[in-house]
Amino acid sequence: MDEVLEIVNEIKKGNIKPIYFLFGEEAFFIDKIASYIGEKVLSEEEKGFNQMVLYGKDATIDEIVSHAKRFPMMAEKQVVIVKEAQHLSRTIENLNGYAENPQPTTVLVFCYKYKKLDKRKALYKSIKKNGVVFESKKLYENQVSDWLRKTLVSSGFTISHKAAIMLVEYLGTDLGRINNELEKLKLAIPEKKEITPEDIEQHIGISKDYNNFELKKAIGERNILKATKIVTYFSQNPKDNPFVLTISLLHSFFTQLLQYHGLNDHSPKHVASVLKINPYFVGEYQTAAKNFPMKRVSQIIGNLRELDLKGKGVNASSVNNEDLLKELLYKIL
Repeated sequence: MDEVLEIVNEIKKGNIKPIYFLFGEEAFFIDKIASYIGEKVLSEEEKGFNQMVLYGKDATIDEIVSHAKRFPMMAEKQVVIVKEAQHLSRTIENLNGYAENPQPTTVLVFCYKYKKLDKRKALYKSIKKNGVVFESKKLYENQVSDWLRKTLVSSGFTISHKAAIMLVEYLGTDLGRINNELEKLKLAIPEKKEITPEDIEQHIGISKDYNNFELKKAIGERNILKATKIVTYFSQNPKDNPFVLTISLLHSFFTQLLQYHGLNDHSPKHVASVLKINPYFVGEYQTAAKNFPMKRVSQIIGNLRELDLKGKGVNASSVNNEDLLKELLYKIL
């Protein structure tokens, strides 16, 4: 995230490089940087003759280089953005000749999503020397929560811990999807207000009381009554609470709990760092560790794997969602 801001700030200062190679698993940051370059480097009047978008599926490296070597018309620079550049992976090293000596009046941007650029090869070294190479990595769940808060703060909003976790657990770590939901919230909620679980429930449709976050917490506390109520709600609303998501989150939780048991240092800072969770939630793992000894946690992980297979129809094609959820609670509690 800091690297994205650094790239944007350098462009704001006018320190614009002739080539930007944006690659990696997280498409959101790649799109953000490319969009910023497309919006800010040229004025609206200059864009007509001097800004071009190409697609890796339809263009060759030679064609891209040919466009990049053109001189701008009535402007200091031209911008060439290559989207879906990952389709050029077999021939991407052919770009090295241009990258060694890029056209100084061209800003060439490659959006190379879901793939990596080999750092051992000449192309990487040439772009690193003459331009910007940015690897967009997937964020861990605790990092997504931090990103979410920073994104909202920059727009004049704050969000409670529970509301942030509800969003991440419901939407996953897909930043593009989360950003779309944040835009909806910004439109629906008065500015400078803290976004609460009630707001998430009202505007996005995630129940503040009956969700995987609350189920995980109830199980960790061995609160059988609360866990049963949540599981009953899930069985009545299977489309909004798919079993595969519930089993996946609980498997992650108990795997992290197993890691917790294996730590010598149980200080909140160390636990949060090793388990890659927000320090705010370390207390839940401390409580769960008292209720579930290491040997029991290992057994539960095995049970969850068996239930995952059942949920996918392996040797249990006729088992419904409600029966699976009941068995889940029985096996754990």
